[in-house]
Amino acid sequence: MSDQEPVEANQTGSVTPLRPRAAAPTPAPAPSQTAPSPPMVVSFDRAELRDILNLYGRKVAEGEWRDYAIDFTPSKAVFSIFRRASEFPLYRIEKDPKLARKQGAYSVVAATGLILRRGPELARVIAVLDRKVKLVAG
Repeated sequence: MSDQEPVEANQTGSVTPLRPRAAAPTPAPAPSQTAPSPPMVVSFDRAELRDILNLYGRKVAEGEWRDYAIDFTPSKAVFSIFRRASEFPLYRIEKDPKLARKQGAYSVVAATGLILRRGPELARVIAVLDRKVKLVAG
């Protein structure tokens, strides 16, 4: 017995050294008791981001747009487009899988909240933002 070991006195007054117990093996958790997985998050896939960023790059080159933000939530993914970094978004491109069978998963929403276009194909939905300039004869 050393001076640094903890001791315990019993009722008879004798001192017995305390030794740490060996740790009992912990049972493996049952499959139903495993740690909960993180909540699923809706996001844009690589092809969707390519289409959106191609449009964004053209509009930046034209000087119309300056900044963007991407938000991924459990219910929907949002690509917000800004004219300047410090103001509200001009447009939001949203992906909401819950609406996929009803109205289409994709939508373009203006700053006022007006839904400009909604549909099942992203390329056709974002075409509303890629308007070509038409010459009007007068």
